[in-house]
Amino acid sequence: MKQLMLNEKLSKIQLEFKANKSKFNSFGKYNFRSAEDILEALKPYNEKYGVSFTITERSLAYREGSNFPPMIESIATIYDNNGINEISATAIVGVDLNQKGMQVPQQYGSASSYGKKYALGNLLLIDDTQDADATNTHGRDGAKNATTEDDQKWLNVNTPEFTKAIEYLKSGGTIEVIEKKYKLAAKTKQELLKVK
Repeated sequence: MKQLMLNEKLSKIQLEFKANKSKFNSFGKYNFRSAEDILEALKPYNEKYGVSFTITERSLAYREGSNFPPMIESIATIYDNNGINEISATAIVGVDLNQKGMQVPQQYGSASSYGKKYALGNLLLIDDTQDADATNTHGRDGAKNATTEDDQKWLNVNTPEFTKAIEYLKSGGTIEVIEKKYKLAAKTKQELLKVK
């Protein structure tokens, strides 16, 4: 039997992989999968394909008083058990230090979980377009099913909403869905289209 290269093993795992959405957001009324769900579902592939997975994180430089929040870089890596080959994918998330009801360790923990989930999602090509992380209104639209153009907010570059929109596009989302939620200036739309 032919020995598979690591990229071939990863391709097979991407095709076969399924992870349950075991968590429920009671505020937004949707199910989602966590990093823990993904890691648990990956365990059978370690033996089947002779690979192992790791997630490493590091805090990116942060200057007090800057306009940018602290950032966490999460790197998901698959290793061939021969110890030579590896393939990685990265996610960078901001830490929302203004998140109400959370202490600083919880704010970092929340960002860490989010980063791990998206680094694994990038590595495994998990399509989370149904998770609504980028499009969830958290019940704010009430009885209205669609927003009119007058009700739409502008989507601006270098905002948390813009970062979520980019993550949404990277996970397989479409610019059309974003345009239903936000008004886009030509320059902002150009930046989003670079992601595709």
